[in-house]
Amino acid sequence: MTNAVYSQSMVLPPPQTSLPVPGPIDTGRVADLIGQLLVALGEDPRREGLADTPARVAAWWGSFLASDTSASVMCFAESRLSEQLVVVGGMSVWSLCEHHLLPMHLEVAAGYVPDGEVVGLSKFGRIAQRHAGRLQVQERFTRQVAEEICAVIGSGDVAVSVRGVHLCMSMRGVRLEAARTTTLQARGRFQDDPVLSQQFLTLATHQWGTA
Repeated sequence: MTNAVYSQSMVLPPPQTSLPVPGPIDTGRVADLIGQLLVALGEDPRREGLADTPARVAAWWGSFLASDTSASVMCFAESRLSEQLVVVGGMSVWSLCEHHLLPMHLEVAAGYVPDGEVVGLSKFGRIAQRHAGRLQVQERFTRQVAEEICAVIGSGDVAVSVRGVHLCMSMRGVRLEAARTTTLQARGRFQDDPVLSQQFLTLATHQWGTA
């Protein structure tokens, strides 16, 4: 793939997906609520060290939940692909568990079989970041990433695997620090062809093992 000669490029509009877009964030209200939370926790939000904390937390929420849909999709024509399997791994994103509002760290690997053109590799990372930047569950995140990649490549031959570390398991409840959750969304040929599916899983899990 690294030796491919790109004969033509085109820019496509962002794909239409079922991604729910959060409403506008009232950072002033969020800051006020954080101040109330600190008081309820027995703290003094006016003391040194906490005086600017509500505003900082509110600004972070505003930044984290700001979905970037402006990035265009760059595809490159490439006719000599020889049934290649393309796996993009090493994508590491943070999201928030919507059940406990605690972070979850997600390692993402996505695979597809190009047909006449290849997708700019950075697009896969942008897709993962966009769907991670909201209140989520890992299962839905995995499905949404797969759906958008299908829309981008115009094909259902897509697989997405995600390995997650959830602080709602690591620092609360059962407190299992070593627990990992793995999800897989396989579509098209990845669902029907066991050899292709195994090749994808081997490459994806190998990248996790060397991370």
